[in-house]
Amino acid sequence: MTAILVVCMGNICRSPLAEAALRAEASARGLDVTIDSAGTGAWHIGDPPDSRAQAEPLRHGVDISDQRARQVSPADFDRFDLILAADRDNLAHLRRMQPKDGRARLSLLLDHVPGREGQGIPDPYYGGPDGFARAWQDARQAASAVLDHLPPG
Repeated sequence: MTAILVVCMGNICRSPLAEAALRAEASARGLDVTIDSAGTGAWHIGDPPDSRAQAEPLRHGVDISDQRARQVSPADFDRFDLILAADRDNLAHLRRMQPKDGRARLSLLLDHVPGREGQGIPDPYYGGPDGFARAWQDARQAASAVLDHLPPG
């Protein structure tokens, strides 16, 4: 079974949205995939996603209120096959902390979307609902593309 971890800075906005998008898409496809999210920072450990991050997927029938923020750990580089960063800063942080023997492949979420390689999902935290709607759209697009390219089995 493939295991995917999605990472942003605090694990209360972009990565919970992407986790939800991946779960919803995997469920719709009948795929057995382990999916989780985490943050590079420790500010929000144990907190639910931002209320605006909860509202957007809920508008589309996806409830993320049970998710809780956690911080990336060195063990994640062995537990997950693929670790997807929301933006370049988080990807750089992950590369610095990746153990030499870690098996996870690292990339940006949007690297898997043709024509969006190298792009990050803008952090909606300091903006309004439109930013969360955009982040949800980006997460859904990335989820579909990531699952399209999973290895068989």
